[in-house]
Amino acid sequence: MAAFLKHIGKHGDRKVLILFRKVPNEGHMTLVIYPQVLNAAWHDAIMKVLESDVGQQANEFSEALHRSLLPDGRPILETLHQEGMIKKIRAEDVVVTPQAGSTVKLSELNSILDQMEAGEAAVEKMKQLDESRGMVAPDVKRKAEAEFKAGRELGAPPPRTSAPLTASSDGALDDHAIASNMLAQAKQMETEAKSMVAEAKRMKKEAEALSPSVTASKQSTTATKKTRTTKNKKAVADATQ
Repeated sequence: MAAFLKHIGKHGDRKVLILFRKVPNEGHMTLVIYPQVLNAAWHDAIMKVLESDVGQQANEFSEALHRSLLPDGRPILETLHQEGMIKKIRAEDVVVTPQAGSTVKLSELNSILDQMEAGEAAVEKMKQLDESRGMVAPDVKRKAEAEFKAGRELGAPPPRTSAPLTASSDGALDDHAIASNMLAQAKQMETEAKSMVAEAKRMKKEAEALSPSVTASKQSTTATKKTRTTKNKKAVADATQ
């Protein structure tokens, strides 16, 4: 058994077991039971849950009691509620002992725990911002890159993001809506074209870097075509004289 158990406090000179640290929508209130008023069978069953690993690992003692049963087979938490054993009192009136030689009001402990939870969330958010450094989060970026590569391997064009035509309230499409949609599609096509040209240039550079002979072969082929074109033009000119 742990030297100091969670979920235990004192209300005045009476021992209490804290079921809910804070009442929903009433953060200054808490829900407790007074173990000394319970019959022996209930008391022993509840204290057994409290001292168990399940009870001590639970953020709220009510979570452990909700999954536990009394000797007669009834759910502990539900039965305590039905029998009117759960009391709502002010959190600032409950004193807890989180560690040896240290006592604090439950209201203050709740505030500290809330700040810790908010701090952990803030630390995680700052970590994400630091990793992305103001840009797209790394996991989002990796997913987008994977989808782009998969689409390029399949020869699929980049997905269009322009919104579809939407009808007015009477179900008709007016000229303004059609024109706006056409303009949006045209802009999207321009963006896609620029993207494809940029990708083509990049692929050409990669090809030239991998094998310079590819460029030489390309230049030779281009020169041959130009020579053939010149000869054909000359032949046509001679034939018409």
